[in-house]
Amino acid sequence: MATILHLDASARPGRSDQSRFGSHSRRLTARFIERWQAARPTDTIVYRDVGQSPPNPVTGRWIHAAFTKPDQREPWMHEVLAESDRLVDELIGADLIVAGVPMYNFGPPAQFKAYIDNIVRVGRTFGFDRSRAGEPYWPLLAGQGKRLIILSSRGDYGYGKGERIQHLNHVEASIQTAFKYIGVTEVESVAAEYDEFADERLQASLAQADAKVDALVDRLLPTTMQSEAA
Repeated sequence: MATILHLDASARPGRSDQSRFGSHSRRLTARFIERWQAARPTDTIVYRDVGQSPPNPVTGRWIHAAFTKPDQREPWMHEVLAESDRLVDELIGADLIVAGVPMYNFGPPAQFKAYIDNIVRVGRTFGFDRSRAGEPYWPLLAGQGKRLIILSSRGDYGYGKGERIQHLNHVEASIQTAFKYIGVTEVESVAAEYDEFADERLQASLAQADAKVDALVDRLLPTTMQSEAA
């Protein structure tokens, strides 16, 4: 069995296929999970809604605690890092991470940035040794076969590779940078556009994104089964 970590970061609480003002990214992640579960009902789904229940932002006390060696931490340090530890444990236990991350002002929502800041942890997801020859930083989740799926939505259009405003898209690139830094290098993405236009172009983009999500699930399912058989 595989474990899937399902993350939603939208500030909108509902899904756009169920509610007029629902989230498009939640729609896409739900579609992915539902199609996956239809094929693999015994897989474990771990759900975390960082959009509605965002992690606490990193503070000076958090940094102090995180960069103190575990055997030297005071009780308050363990308390400060408790939420981060839970998030890291979920990530470490996941084979597949499905993240719904809409574009807010050209980047991910602040809620998802808080999540990133909590899971990029020295000693847990990346190593650091200033005396190490060569690169002092290294990923701790490398070689574990983890895969990240980013399902996004955008108000404008043309943010894709080679398109008119690709240079303004800081969603997928920033997320990939953080996850690759800790060792999750297999990344796939799908996005819907035209949300602010709210016309037939939005509907066409959503239909196309739905189809891409279906195709992505169908492509990944055999790979998952092959890795388990091996």
